[in-house]
Amino acid sequence: MNRSEEVVLALCDGEEEYARLMTEYMQRQERLPWSIHTYTDIGKLLESEKEVDVLVVAESIYREEVKALSPKRLIVLNESGIVKNKNLRYVDKYQQADQVIRELLCIYLEIASQVLPRLGVEGKTSFIGFFSPVKRCMQTTFALTMSEILSQKHKTLYLNFEYFAGNQELLADLQTRDLADLLYFLNAEKDKFSLRLQSMVQKIGTLDYVPPMKSGQNLLGITVKEWVTFFQKLEELGEYEFVVMDLSECMQGLFDVLRICQRVYTITMEDRAAAGKLTQYEKLLEQYSYEDVMEKTQKCNLPKIRRLPRELEYYDRGELADYVTEQLRELLPEDYESSDGRRDET
Repeated sequence: MNRSEEVVLALCDGEEEYARLMTEYMQRQERLPWSIHTYTDIGKLLESEKEVDVLVVAESIYREEVKALSPKRLIVLNESGIVKNKNLRYVDKYQQADQVIRELLCIYLEIASQVLPRLGVEGKTSFIGFFSPVKRCMQTTFALTMSEILSQKHKTLYLNFEYFAGNQELLADLQTRDLADLLYFLNAEKDKFSLRLQSMVQKIGTLDYVPPMKSGQNLLGITVKEWVTFFQKLEELGEYEFVVMDLSECMQGLFDVLRICQRVYTITMEDRAAAGKLTQYEKLLEQYSYEDVMEKTQKCNLPKIRRLPRELEYYDRGELADYVTEQLRELLPEDYESSDGRRDET
């Protein structure tokens, strides 16, 4: 890649350990759109670089001379908690590394204009849907457990489409962008949409997720055409092998969304009311000619789960995780069954 194609982010921080650790963390990320050049001395930076696209300088060593590199974006790593120069862009240095990267990506998006060769990978994305007309059936817990187990072997994205997502570990705070913000950028260029996605993705262990919408009212306003376009964009990017969708009837075009899934998991329960809801749901699918959805639906009557992990990052272990692995063994036998037929431990 020649210089005209390469995007350079120069990081300069006198705190050598921070500079090293941040550099190593960025280098482990597969889809960042820049090459990182790291310095611990401003003088060495000025000697070595002629121009950079993004310049990130620690507050304690910042000097006006760095502007001679004509960076398209100049960012100061804030160490004091005080914005000393309103003409500069600040990012809090002492926050989680993935949040630093998300903020840098958001700023970089302002100048991103071309498709970047380092974005995207080859491969087809498979969509797995979870939907049941039965309420309080552990659908979200089931979907998250499968997502976490899948993510240990495959690049996986979890998306929640409930009116009230409820789980406080998933919900974004008022300042954090969520699924509604990502959909706002649906018509952006492909490369910019990829960067937007990266700037919003959060992690639970190896699992990626976009925080669900803070307001269910936003969910109601998305048309089926927009949903289909969104899923097509995710597939075109090729960044995820699996997209796990925790669905609800609050979505317009729910049946059409179910139709694009490779497999649909529907949780059933044994009581009369639950059976009645399931029967009504299946009759609607048949009435509106969505029999293909029923054909790829796996009905699951969950065993009695005596204990669930308290934190999301531990959903990949325990009784429910064992049950989910059995389901994955059927869906992906080459990954979840060893040569002697026993469970392939993750």
